[in-house]
Amino acid sequence: MLAQPHVIACLVFFGLTLSLTLHRHYTFYSTYDQGIFNQVFWNGIHGHFFQSSLSSQLSTNVVHQGEVPEVYYHRLGQHFTPALLLWLPLYALFPSPATLTVLQATLVSAAGLVLYVLARQYLEPRLSTIITISFYCANAVIGPTLSNFHDICQIPLFMFGLLLAMEKRWWWLFWVLFLLILAVREDASIGLFGVGVYMVLSKRYPRTGLAVCTISFGYTILLTNLIMPLFSADISQRFMMERFGQYAEGDEASTLEIIWGMVSNPWRLLVEIVSPPGRTINYLLGQWLPLAFIPALAPESWIVAGFPLLKLFLGKGQSVLSINIRYAMTVVPGIFYGAIIWWSTHQYLFKKSLFRRFWVFCISLTLFFSFTSSTSALNRAFYFVLPDSFDPLVYISLPKQWHHVAQFRPLLAQIPAEASVSATTYIIPHLSSRREIIRLPGLELRNDGEEVIKVDYAIADLWQLQQYQVAFDGERNELKVIVALIDRVIGDKEYGIIGFEDGVILLKKRVGSNSEAMTGWLDFRKEILSHSELDS
Repeated sequence: MLAQPHVIACLVFFGLTLSLTLHRHYTFYSTYDQGIFNQVFWNGIHGHFFQSSLSSQLSTNVVHQGEVPEVYYHRLGQHFTPALLLWLPLYALFPSPATLTVLQATLVSAAGLVLYVLARQYLEPRLSTIITISFYCANAVIGPTLSNFHDICQIPLFMFGLLLAMEKRWWWLFWVLFLLILAVREDASIGLFGVGVYMVLSKRYPRTGLAVCTISFGYTILLTNLIMPLFSADISQRFMMERFGQYAEGDEASTLEIIWGMVSNPWRLLVEIVSPPGRTINYLLGQWLPLAFIPALAPESWIVAGFPLLKLFLGKGQSVLSINIRYAMTVVPGIFYGAIIWWSTHQYLFKKSLFRRFWVFCISLTLFFSFTSSTSALNRAFYFVLPDSFDPLVYISLPKQWHHVAQFRPLLAQIPAEASVSATTYIIPHLSSRREIIRLPGLELRNDGEEVIKVDYAIADLWQLQQYQVAFDGERNELKVIVALIDRVIGDKEYGIIGFEDGVILLKKRVGSNSEAMTGWLDFRKEILSHSELDS
């Protein structure tokens, strides 16, 4: 069994992605979303299901109305993700942010094995194997797997399982997976809708397909218009406006209003689908590349993957057309399934050595792009190999980062497990197993007693910001804001510096500053001001 090529490919993918993501996490390159999901799981095993102060900090009440983050905020108002409850027993056994990293690598690796079994329903072993290898090498698979934990990592496994159940006519399993996919996210039903349309248009299972379309569409409309607003106003005031605000009038819109805005102005809809044309074409090429562009010829790929693609093409923002972040993973199952169906009537082409060599070249190319795109701030799994910027040069070597982490880890140990804390982005995941945590420069939150309090501790990795601020505006602005915040809270004697190591500062509420730590801070502050524009 272990000698079979698709199993070897799975083990190699699992080993490499798990090693890289665990290394990324333990060298403090996992970021805010890892902290959010870890806090959601941690709250879940303590009876506070789907609550998160970190999610609250991103809510419309905080972002748009200036309110204070709440520890009892329900994240279900932002994303409806009950499927995460499946993995809560595992997290209860191993309550750590790293557990989620292991879970993500496992789910995606398992999806490739199910894909192989799905391909074998139509194709001979060698062709099924190279399709599976193409999956493991796809940028839309590698990029999201090497990033923070995300709920979409469940989609490939569930979708391939659902399609396999359809092929086998295991309808009990089909409907179980159908419900699980609906539970992944509020927009996971879009992929199911594509499956339903395929079942109808192919005339294979038209009645079942019609049921799939009806239930999936109705579920999303009911969920986003009636259920999610019970938890918060984020779906209409933030997420719909951030992604599809161009189709709405005013400051908020429901999904029904967005859909009507699309239907009532078909010309604008058409323009949005193809805009910007260069990035749209590049995105499609990136999705097709690992399969040697066969999905471009496969009607089934367009049908099943078409609706998740349409959702991305109709949205706005840089992330929707980024091949290496989590949204791209929603398109993968439909593209690969369509390729399998296409190959079922064109297997003669695989016998041509020239095409096989071309396919291997395409796989090699997508691996290269996966590697070079890892400098994204959402990934940075290869930060110790590739510079984040060449001009000016920003490069953190492995010994340099490990030395930095070893220097400031004792500061984390000084923060009690039950204390409230505010931290910079890369420290948040490591402190997120607690009820009260927010991101700097925030210092206030609303506790379970509904009282607004200032956090007990604040910790900031200024060294990390210092390394990146020379090339990136985000880090430069964040460094400036946090330095000003530290000056203010120390000057007002709200907080005192109780630790400073290698550019990482630890502050505690209502205490005097440690003289050695204060000296270290003042020296570091002088250094960053003399080598940056922070004092301008």
